[in-house]
Amino acid sequence: MNSEEIRDFCLAKNGVEEAFPFDSDTLVFKVGGKIFLLLSISSKPLQFNVKCHPDRAVELREKYSFVQPGYHMNKLHWNTIVCDRPVSKNLIHEWINHSYELVISSLTKKTKLAYGL
Repeated sequence: MNSEEIRDFCLAKNGVEEAFPFDSDTLVFKVGGKIFLLLSISSKPLQFNVKCHPDRAVELREKYSFVQPGYHMNKLHWNTIVCDRPVSKNLIHEWINHSYELVISSLTKKTKLAYGL
């Protein structure tokens, strides 16, 4: 999977916006004004941060060597995925979906309505 495929997958989700709020390399995806994925567009290998339930985050880090505590993020709630070996698209999609759903579940009803969620 490459950065364009991740970008396309994220933007296909309802209410998603993209921006470069930090620098020209870190593409940020938000829903309801809250970040659910950060993607380094120039890193080799590809790497991105996704939000994750704390228990699941630890489990994934123990199971996959390419899943690490979130770089420059709250290590309890974020994982960095470093695609330095083949990773299935289904697994990446699952982690992105989980992050997106976690953020949506934290939004108020008013915000969900405003973003059509």
